[in-house]
Amino acid sequence: MARPKTSEALDLAQRCDLTAGAIDRLTCPPGKMQAFLRDSESPGLRVRVTAAGAKSYVFEGKLNRQTIRRTIGDVRAWEIPAARAEANRLRVLLDSGADPRELERQQAQAKAADKVAAAAAAVTVAEAWAAYLVERRPHWGERHYLDHVAKAAQGGVPGKRSKSLQPGILAPLMTKPLRDLDAATIEAWAAREAKTRPTSARLAWRLLKAFLGWCAEQPAYAGAVSDKNPAKSKKTRESLGRPGIKSDSLQREQLAVWFDAVRGIHNPVVAAYLQTVLLTGARPGEVLAMQWKDLNSKWKGLTIRDKVEGERTIPLTPYVAHLLAALPRRNQFVFSSAWGTSSDPRHIKRRAAYHARRGTQAPTGERSPVVAAPNELHSRACAVAGIEGLSLHGLRRSFKSLTEWLEIPAGVVAQLMGHKPSATAEKHYTVRPLDLLRVHHERIEVWILKEARIEFDPATVAAGGLRVVAAA
Repeated sequence: MARPKTSEALDLAQRCDLTAGAIDRLTCPPGKMQAFLRDSESPGLRVRVTAAGAKSYVFEGKLNRQTIRRTIGDVRAWEIPAARAEANRLRVLLDSGADPRELERQQAQAKAADKVAAAAAAVTVAEAWAAYLVERRPHWGERHYLDHVAKAAQGGVPGKRSKSLQPGILAPLMTKPLRDLDAATIEAWAAREAKTRPTSARLAWRLLKAFLGWCAEQPAYAGAVSDKNPAKSKKTRESLGRPGIKSDSLQREQLAVWFDAVRGIHNPVVAAYLQTVLLTGARPGEVLAMQWKDLNSKWKGLTIRDKVEGERTIPLTPYVAHLLAALPRRNQFVFSSAWGTSSDPRHIKRRAAYHARRGTQAPTGERSPVVAAPNELHSRACAVAGIEGLSLHGLRRSFKSLTEWLEIPAGVVAQLMGHKPSATAEKHYTVRPLDLLRVHHERIEVWILKEARIEFDPATVAAGGLRVVAAA
């Protein structure tokens, strides 16, 4: 085929031996957006020219009767031999049945995955843990969030009158790269911690499993964790063991000495809190989170934020209402802290030291709902009363156990305590209004106070009608 003269216009209908001169003479015909000059030496190679004058090498072929067109590159960046070699490579792919577009997508995905994996490889467990807490905190309660903070705390912060805080149980894992947190590492951690603090280790293990499950779903961390959650191993579960069945609760004959000791606590807020936990059967954390807006004096109801149903309303019984009415209204929380909201520098320093010893973040403003260590004050009261091993949750267990003396319907007790219905009829067909619950709940309160030898007449409370009845 004769080489066209440089003065002649290119015939785009014919193949042409691509040269630099031919490419220079290539122009887009008037009225068209683009045009193509085909190469005679490499089938499939074209030079595309746009109406604006931009020129690039393009490969064109057919796959499954469909036209495949891929841009190779700008004519200024590619030499003609290199463009022909690339066009021949793409032709070979088409002849073998492969789609160059799909191969390019796969390569791009692989590069992106490698990039994410490289970034994830440098992430430590602590960094991912911090991101996890930020993302999930809106979905958690305050207690659950503080558990995550405390378990991962590095410790070593000295208190004014105590030794430095012991690191959280997950602290040894926090400094490791996330990619190194495999099943063997977690199994070794579980075997070590189960010897000294198995209960805390079991809670930390549950938090860790949820955390690793979250990491596997995040593009930023998925490349650093395996598809199978490394915390879910049989060896780890066996090392930590099963939690024992707790049975701590107040007996009928212990009510008098318990009430006497609790009501003797120097802090009236904690004293009221402990009695409220027992008399409502609510979870200790639910009572701690109660706010003044949750009390309905008109309808004598008490709304409790429930981890099962979101919230539930129970009767505000007379004695509990009497206890709460006597509490100071320092902030929005019923069981508020005297130093948790104070602007006194001494109180601020004390609050900061308290949370530093425990590896938790000191709340600001009105975020501290109750005085420090209700557990500690309760333990002291139990020691005075001669009662051993009674926990705060044991008070909730006591409420359920003591109702057996009165033969209260099990469904009523479950609804008061916030337990899930245990039967179809209970779940779908039994609707108890607040007044019906009140009949049973006030009966429970009257009986407990009678066994505690506390005479309480709601009608004469304002006149000083509350007194302890001497033992017979």
